[in-house]
Amino acid sequence: MKKKQENRDNVLYMRQNKNQDTDNLTKGQMVITKKQRRAILVVLLLCIFGVWIFGLNHKTYKGYRVLKHSDTNYENTANYIQFSGNLLKYTPDGVSYINSNGDTVWTAGVDMKMPMAVSSGNYAVVADMKGNSVYVFNTEGQVSNQTMPYTICDVDVADQGAFAVVLESDKTNYINLYDKSGAIVYEIQTTIDKSGYPLDISISDDGEKLVTSYINIVGNRVQNNIAAYNFGVVGQNANADRMVGGYTFEEQVIPRVEFVDNDTVVAFGTKSATIYSMKEKPSAKSTIQFSNEIKSVFSSNDYIGIVTAVDNTDDYGPAYKVTVYNLRGNKEFDSYIDFDYDYIYAADKEIIISGGSNCRIYRKNGSVKYDGVMNGRVLSVTPNGARLEYVVVFDNATEIIRLKKDAGRTGAGFDTNNENVDMDVFSGEMPEMATDSDSQ
Repeated sequence: MKKKQENRDNVLYMRQNKNQDTDNLTKGQMVITKKQRRAILVVLLLCIFGVWIFGLNHKTYKGYRVLKHSDTNYENTANYIQFSGNLLKYTPDGVSYINSNGDTVWTAGVDMKMPMAVSSGNYAVVADMKGNSVYVFNTEGQVSNQTMPYTICDVDVADQGAFAVVLESDKTNYINLYDKSGAIVYEIQTTIDKSGYPLDISISDDGEKLVTSYINIVGNRVQNNIAAYNFGVVGQNANADRMVGGYTFEEQVIPRVEFVDNDTVVAFGTKSATIYSMKEKPSAKSTIQFSNEIKSVFSSNDYIGIVTAVDNTDDYGPAYKVTVYNLRGNKEFDSYIDFDYDYIYAADKEIIISGGSNCRIYRKNGSVKYDGVMNGRVLSVTPNGARLEYVVVFDNATEIIRLKKDAGRTGAGFDTNNENVDMDVFSGEMPEMATDSDSQ
């Protein structure tokens, strides 16, 4: 009986404590409400963060602040290329490596009439076009110097310092591959009558693959041939001349071929651009047709771009259309610039276009990061590595600048560590955090 009573007591106890049941239900509802509130707060914060990131990736800066100014004397005869994140200056009698502060790290003497320079990774080659001299440099200085047996027509360099040159004799062309010390690796010999005249070459990052463009006249028609070579195992097994593929273009000139990465080649023509995959042998991936005359082309590791002239019947000054495609041949964006340009720098995350004192910087998503007028004729603009900072080379000065929201230029000589506080707190904006998305 006792056991039965205990069971009855348990049942009666649970039925009789209705208030307790209500309390338990209320507590359960409160627990759910707290979880819901946390979830709503998280979603809200994610939305705010997403909107902030979106704004950050579409924000346009109109001015800049000068962090450092250095007076320099850049001769009118000097040319400049990007080299290992900095600048390589070259003239007929000298080559200099200039760091991001505008300081000359080293200078090497050369003797050339028509110097041309190319760089890849930490190596650069300076060659005397229509001459015979080739100099190889890295960030430490000169590596080697070679005298070619024939006249130099073109040159390109790989990441590890291997370089290829196009040499021209009376009836024969040579495409020779050398290592960084100047030792010959391979020689390709062609005749002008059979292959045509070489227009351009490009060597892969690893130095094992080479693509050439030849122009030839067949009857009364212009014909352009693309030849691909592999100096690795695949090329050795292919045939004696290491050629692993070729393409012919009718009624179109291909003035530029470019390895945009180690396994992707782009042939830029007057009517189209063809993207090839070339891990070992070339294979066409996509072709982009052009409807207007091409003014310039540029490329980076994961996109290519073209600049075309736009009919401007309203006489509002020059107008050019900038169009960027991914390596699948799909258009990413297009935009317009209204100034004459003479410099395009294609980085991994942004495109810098300048002309005179005008400069515009595009992010990879097509938004304008900077649009403004700088303090003098711009020779080059390159990212400095720090967020929103750039190295600007003018005719007579080098400046390290940091982009700012308001138009205009402010001077150097201040504590840059306080700049974010000045800009962000007093503008009432969310502080700008360093993110990969806005290193663009």
